[in-house]
Amino acid sequence: MAENQAATNRKKLTKSDMVKTFWRSGFLQGSWNYERVQNVGFCFQMIPAIKRLYKDDDAETAAALKRHLTFMQTTPIMTSLIGGISMAMEEERANGKAIDDATIASVKVGTMGPLAGVGDPIFWGTARPVIASFAASLALSGSGILAPIVFFVAWNAMRLAARWYLQKIGYEQGTNIVANLGGSLIQKLTTGASILGMFIMGVLVPRWTTINFPLVISKATVNGKTTTMTLQGIFDQLLPGIIPLLLTFMCIWLLRKKINAIWLIFLMFAIGIFGFWIGLLG
Repeated sequence: MAENQAATNRKKLTKSDMVKTFWRSGFLQGSWNYERVQNVGFCFQMIPAIKRLYKDDDAETAAALKRHLTFMQTTPIMTSLIGGISMAMEEERANGKAIDDATIASVKVGTMGPLAGVGDPIFWGTARPVIASFAASLALSGSGILAPIVFFVAWNAMRLAARWYLQKIGYEQGTNIVANLGGSLIQKLTTGASILGMFIMGVLVPRWTTINFPLVISKATVNGKTTTMTLQGIFDQLLPGIIPLLLTFMCIWLLRKKINAIWLIFLMFAIGIFGFWIGLLG
């Protein structure tokens, strides 16, 4: 009987609370600051859950808001996973489990770094550039207005789905997910996403970088037909796309030498203008 009573009195987050926190997570960086970065946005995201769990206790509500105004910085989409874990912990605390402020804060601090390491290569380094490249290809093929629509729909569908399911997983798994963060799962995901991202970037190098060397090396006339050999033709015979590849490697090398990206852009302009002026580039 006592167990049934305890189950009846248990504080529980509802589907409505989950939906509210999900929509609020999209405004994470609406109040970004240089001291605690995303803390205000994350606290705003947590408010529906806090109100549900501590609605009869103003002191606990204030304390919960303070807990989630601490430093927060990770890939924006991944905050949904941290939010789900935090909601699970807050729910257990509201129901009497011994979870103190330091525990909640340490879980957040311990997850934001690894999740950023996963989220950045997956979302910023792979998914978004791939979708953007596909949309750009549509634009170049003459699809016009369809290209930005495809990008907008595809990117936001993926982004919103990721936010919802990450929050759901975080809430359902609670603190158990922290064990996975300490294992090899994060390293495998990060490595796999980085490899995929580099593969996609490698494919895009010859597609989006065009260099032409129209300098004539030789001319030969056979049976009244003149064949012209250009410097570009020689490069294409050796390896199509070799010059854009070498240019990419040169830029990577210069960036590793701490050369400012702005100076690299001006360098590319200078090389292009000078090469065209002397007839080497076309």
